[in-house]
Amino acid sequence: MPRDLELKEWLLLSMTEGVGPVAFRKLLETFGSPGAARRSPLSALKQTVPAFAAENIKQIPPHVEQKAAAACRWARREGCRILTLADAEYPPALLSLNTKDPPPLLYVRGSPGALSERPLVAVVGSRNASAAGVNNTEIFARALSEAGVNVASGMAQGIDSAAHRGAILGKGKTVAVVGTGMDIVYPKQSRGLAAEIVRSGGALVGDFPLGTPPAAGNFPRRNRIISGLSKGCLVVEAALKSGSLITAQTASEQGREVFAVPGSINSPLHRGCHSLIKDGAKLAENVGDILDELNLKARPEDMPPPEPPAKGDLLNYVDFEPTALDAIAERSGQPAADVLADLLVLEMEGKIVSAAGGGYQRI
Repeated sequence: MPRDLELKEWLLLSMTEGVGPVAFRKLLETFGSPGAARRSPLSALKQTVPAFAAENIKQIPPHVEQKAAAACRWARREGCRILTLADAEYPPALLSLNTKDPPPLLYVRGSPGALSERPLVAVVGSRNASAAGVNNTEIFARALSEAGVNVASGMAQGIDSAAHRGAILGKGKTVAVVGTGMDIVYPKQSRGLAAEIVRSGGALVGDFPLGTPPAAGNFPRRNRIISGLSKGCLVVEAALKSGSLITAQTASEQGREVFAVPGSINSPLHRGCHSLIKDGAKLAENVGDILDELNLKARPEDMPPPEPPAKGDLLNYVDFEPTALDAIAERSGQPAADVLADLLVLEMEGKIVSAAGGGYQRI
């Protein structure tokens, strides 16, 4: 069967209401291919999947036919691929998931090789990250990249974006798993980052049909692919209730190692990490902790020096523990005299307090 026709059969079955990854896998095991399943008698289909799903397989609506045809056209564009479970380039890591329900199809922009040519480590965390968290993330991701490890994340603002940037700085490849159709970039602020990921030899990947908008229910499924692709999952900053902890839990269920970066006991952004460590996650102080645990060989320099921090909201550079004026000035890249004036304003606004010894801390 020509490639386009075969791909269309996969797309039609994947877009059929009632046919999720588990049902899809059962149909493949029973009938051998999506086309053979769709040509099978209704009675045979009903013995494999629920009756309503079997009936939907035999009566594909015109709008689904149109969506499948549009996806085939998209896959013919330069730099665009749709990988099926039958493709040699389908990442082996997803085939080894403990729950035995890998996505039947993966939409890929960029290099499919980035999904499996080198080991991957997921790096995830808070969207509302602190400046220190962003800086630490870039250091970890860059070091992983320089050690021959690709970095996977979700392209959200905050920690995810920092993970992708760090990997690119390390001259490695990074994989962004999306929770939308591959023709939609979410959030919009990540359009430039998405283009840079592809340009640097990485990939955007997801299993949602083209045109799927962002929705809260999409992201646990997205997170499952992030952790499934990876040998381990590093959480840099996370509140107690966050999607990053769901990713970590999923990673653990999939048999992946979970790592967490510790931080101040007063910072809500570290309580999720501390909870993970209490539950058995490995404490990660540097990238060597990750590489050693995963039996990955490190390059001579595990932790390259961080890039000079960019100027920004001064509050981001003040810890929940007493922070010296000189440390705040160094992090922000601003003269100490200017920093002191801004700190006085933050103190009057009730956002920080003076600490013993001349430092400041967030409240």
